[in-house]
Amino acid sequence: MNEIQARIQEELRRIEREEQVRILFACESGSRAWGFPSRDSDYDVRFLYIRTEDSYLSIFEKRDVIERPISDNLDINGWDLKKALNLFRKSNPPLLEWLQSPIRYEENWNVAESIRRLSPFAFSPKSCMYHYLNMAKGNYRDYLRGEQVRIKKYFYVLRPVLACVWIEQFGTMPPIQFEELLKAIVPESSELMQVVCRLLERKKAGEELDMEPAIRPVQNYLEAELERLEQVALQFAGSGNSQDRELDILFRSALREVWETTKT
Repeated sequence: MNEIQARIQEELRRIEREEQVRILFACESGSRAWGFPSRDSDYDVRFLYIRTEDSYLSIFEKRDVIERPISDNLDINGWDLKKALNLFRKSNPPLLEWLQSPIRYEENWNVAESIRRLSPFAFSPKSCMYHYLNMAKGNYRDYLRGEQVRIKKYFYVLRPVLACVWIEQFGTMPPIQFEELLKAIVPESSELMQVVCRLLERKKAGEELDMEPAIRPVQNYLEAELERLEQVALQFAGSGNSQDRELDILFRSALREVWETTKT
């Protein structure tokens, strides 16, 4: 275990002690999980936790989020399992991404895998399409208009645009890693692929990708796709099958499993 992993484990144990919870699942999200971190990128740790049965039976509502201040490149926060399952019913893309993160710090008990098994039934193409489309439009508007742009932000528009195209073509949750999306959507011999691969190499090498002239092949692709995807999104049907009964059973089962196996 390297130093950062040891710090993350230590922080997760501290959260369990201070908050009287159990961590069910913890992973990396953001640029490290997506596959295009900078050398100084934060570690964006996201986790799911469960409280005691008495906490859920109380007349007083507990906070359903645990957050810690960002410190030394460590950004860590998590969701109560009850909150997570309610968001899962709505096909929440961040949660669906966490569950398929390639960097997992902890996976305790059977909860995360049980949610994964239900993911195809809860997945809503429309909900996820709009999530990624709004993310792409917001980042494009904030960083990529004009002759000089923040070119590292191309990744933060390209990834959600490619995710939208994946949903359009395959009707499933897009893969979390950028290069997998890129290879599936963009022709290998295209100018766009060559330009994006060069940018990716620069970013991984630690170059400071800040204000530079707009890169026309990327710019043209994004502008055309953002306009086209607006129309594509309108064609999708509503939400997926929420599997309410199964989620209730999953929550109760997790509550019993976790606290019965941790009794001393």
